[in-house]
Amino acid sequence: MIQIRNVTIINEGRRFKANVLIEGERIKTIATFPAKVEETANVIDAEGLWLLPGLIDDQVHFREPGLTHKGDIHSESRAGVAGGITSFMDMPNTVPQTVTIAALNDKFERASRTSLANYTFFIGATNDNTDELTKAGAKRAAAVKVFMGASTGNMLVDDADTLERIFSEVNHIIAVHCEDETVIAANKARFIEEYGENLDVTFHSKIRDVEACYRSSSEAVRLAKKHRARLHLFHLSTAKELSLLEAKPLEEKQITAEVCVHHLWFTDEDYATKGNLIKWNPAIKSRADRDALRRALIEGKIDVVATDHAPHTLPEKAGSCLKAASGGPMVQHALTVMLEMCRQGIFTEELVVEKTAHAPARLFGIKDRGFIREGYYADLVLVDPNHTWTVSKDNLLYKCGWSPMEGVTFSSKVQTTFVNGVPVYDNGRFNETFRGKELAFSSRNEF
Repeated sequence: MIQIRNVTIINEGRRFKANVLIEGERIKTIATFPAKVEETANVIDAEGLWLLPGLIDDQVHFREPGLTHKGDIHSESRAGVAGGITSFMDMPNTVPQTVTIAALNDKFERASRTSLANYTFFIGATNDNTDELTKAGAKRAAAVKVFMGASTGNMLVDDADTLERIFSEVNHIIAVHCEDETVIAANKARFIEEYGENLDVTFHSKIRDVEACYRSSSEAVRLAKKHRARLHLFHLSTAKELSLLEAKPLEEKQITAEVCVHHLWFTDEDYATKGNLIKWNPAIKSRADRDALRRALIEGKIDVVATDHAPHTLPEKAGSCLKAASGGPMVQHALTVMLEMCRQGIFTEELVVEKTAHAPARLFGIKDRGFIREGYYADLVLVDPNHTWTVSKDNLLYKCGWSPMEGVTFSSKVQTTFVNGVPVYDNGRFNETFRGKELAFSSRNEF
């Protein structure tokens, strides 16, 4: 048993001081004061620390199989737990692509052997695999991922009849990357004609612009409404797309949305100093777009905060706007970035917990996780809210060896991360013998 004493819990919109007793994999008791010391427990005096539910990251690219020179399930889950992420949902654009039930099952088997966090995977749609997506085995996946815009791995689904079939036949959450390829191609051709092919990164948000995002997102919403499908819009990046969403309780929504940490932190002004390191798809856009996304998160139009963690090597990130790879690593720093925005008065810690832990659990129907509750798995993060530190090469854990957050000084730090009751990360030390569990799902309406 482990007893965390004198800790400030931030959970379900409240903060209060308590003792938390962990027995085995789960939380046994949450006792407000006075509470006795459990003599047989390993006692952690957490005076001055915060206890949060572990983050559930609903969008990561851990690059296994096939792209493991820049990340793998072990290396990136290790970085994730150091950043307070206790569960992740991995994307299908690997090599081979996760577009069959056999490939999906292979990923689960890999994770069972190497992951330090709990895990699940998406199965990906293509222009010709709808029959696979409707088989019973596909329900083992967290959801079906549809690329309605090409990104790393080129899994673009651009056939209109296929999209109609997916939205009408797939009885699962449909999670979508939305960028319109017609708009992108026209923008690219126009800028190449005017400026040549050696375009710098500032052109990225002009090529993959607001209209490219909105046209695709609005089409996904149209299809979802037409076929009464459950749609989840990944990584919104524009103010215009927010007109497609409603501010109401998550459980009442047919259409939900995610925003990524980098779209809440950076703006296109940062291209001047960060260059290709902040080249993502969808692109980082204007300050007005970023501020609108922040407001939408607070208002409840946007439901989930995720990372879209997508490591590449530095050579892959080099070159012109048209050649440099899109994506970057974020799992080690996502929570500290969000808490820094709380320190700046942008968000509250209660909102961060809601959008990074509670909401993903409710949206996907994850069983017994995402909350600090008696009987739930002890997926927990101890945070020191007054620990100043600076991101540098020396403290990075990503296999790719770089971060767009290098040089940033944060005001809080993850001290300990518990996964299924085990302190997998503790003050820079890892329990490398531990392995996470496959996430189990129940009805969204049970929460």
